[in-house]
Amino acid sequence: MKNLIRLSACYCISILWFYGCSAPKIPSTAAEPTAREARIDPDYSGVVIPPNIAPLNFRINEPGKSFLVSLHGENGSSIRIESHDGKICFPPMKWKTLLHANRGQSLHVDIWVRDSHNKWRQFRTITNRIAEEEIDSHMVYRLINPAFQYWNKMGIYQRDLESFEQKPIMTNVMTDGNCMNCHNFCLNNPLNMIFHMRTGAASGTYLSVNGQWSKVNLKTEFNKGGAYPSWHPNAKMLAFSVNDLTMFYHFLGESRDVLDRNSDLVVYNIEKNMITASPLIADVERMETFPAWSADGRHLYFCAADNLDSYVDPITQDLRWNEIRYDLMRVAYDVERDEWSDLETVIPASKLGLSVIIPRPSPDGKYVLFCMSTYGSFPIYHQQSDLYMLDVASGNYWPLAINSEETDSFHSWSSNSRWFVFTSKRYDTLLGRPYFAYVDDKGVIYKPFILPQKDPDFYKNFIINYNVPELTMGQVPQRLQKILKIAYGPQITQATLDPRIKPRKSREQQEPEAMYKQARPQR
Repeated sequence: MKNLIRLSACYCISILWFYGCSAPKIPSTAAEPTAREARIDPDYSGVVIPPNIAPLNFRINEPGKSFLVSLHGENGSSIRIESHDGKICFPPMKWKTLLHANRGQSLHVDIWVRDSHNKWRQFRTITNRIAEEEIDSHMVYRLINPAFQYWNKMGIYQRDLESFEQKPIMTNVMTDGNCMNCHNFCLNNPLNMIFHMRTGAASGTYLSVNGQWSKVNLKTEFNKGGAYPSWHPNAKMLAFSVNDLTMFYHFLGESRDVLDRNSDLVVYNIEKNMITASPLIADVERMETFPAWSADGRHLYFCAADNLDSYVDPITQDLRWNEIRYDLMRVAYDVERDEWSDLETVIPASKLGLSVIIPRPSPDGKYVLFCMSTYGSFPIYHQQSDLYMLDVASGNYWPLAINSEETDSFHSWSSNSRWFVFTSKRYDTLLGRPYFAYVDDKGVIYKPFILPQKDPDFYKNFIINYNVPELTMGQVPQRLQKILKIAYGPQITQATLDPRIKPRKSREQQEPEAMYKQARPQR
């Protein structure tokens, strides 16, 4: 009973602190005005934010012994926070109420700091804008250690963007430390999901169709499985790349790198349980990767480079890895007739000395967002990787003004095409963090902001990479134990090969002395 009384008393004191007479008071006009904005971390100033985002908690990086913040808009009550260490954490319910009351309008942050002489300074008001359009409520991503020798500690997680709740979808602590990757969704639908688990008893492709999970073996006489998936909008097909990836090391810039020695594209028909392809997307003289269906499903975008042999010096046998560059391609596809036609080069990036990576068409069909780097197909290790936008109607493309001096890479769209998330190393130059950017109806992109966390100091202490962020319209149902049961159970679906497709001999069988097997990375 005494404990209950103590808890009740604490609860009442908390209520008084937030809502009663003990609420912090704004300093008088004696506060000295400062012409600049206060330095805050993370940088949540001058950004456009969704009306359904979690509180943007931050730390005030100004010297002082007391800190006061007033958050307010044109409508609703202001939120006042007092702090003695500079940490500012907004009450979630009051934050949510204020954002909804000022949807489509400005949100102002006033900051006062008291120094060691008890004098107050008032900084210039920080003004952000609340968009009309919401962002998809959840984000799915992989958390992976940046140290490559510890890659086997990873998991696929989902975060509720309207709160700070994070839940695991699958962690490899439960699957003998194997690799799990390439998660992807159909039209941002959390019920239509795919991901892979590599090696061991759990090895296979895990497919959720309308929330029903199954395990599939995509390997056939034509392909060695699949990677980098893209759902067709009809949710009945998936395009995959079939890659031969290897990590290697060099002495230029970031020493780690990934080489794709051979790649093609295939399509998996879910209803027929069948792998098919076409010379237009699986040309032996070309390396194709990163497939991405257009919003209407009539085109398949992908990246393509010349056969690896063309980058091998015929005399020294050195591989000119830093000259491998991919163009952005597109091929027309008729779903009803199951026919491929009209292959075109959308951006001949290789002629410009650049390499296109990861095309992602917007759900409204207007744009294709992609990366460009100086070479290769693995942007996470390339500091010069930047984001670009293609206007589908005009064919014009341009680098985004929001690019940083550090790596800006993997990206995905919100279902309404008004937001996208991407990973960037701009926060500390070392680790990939998720950033969100708003796109208005004219295609203008606004200053991005980092994923908010409950603790403003989170990113100073969290030394794990966020990898492959994908936005979803809701939560992936929590079925971790069910997936595990499927993973180690006897039931696995073996994909068949389209009878129209002749099994391809391996590259080694075609060319026993294949150059790329002899090639040495040039140093």
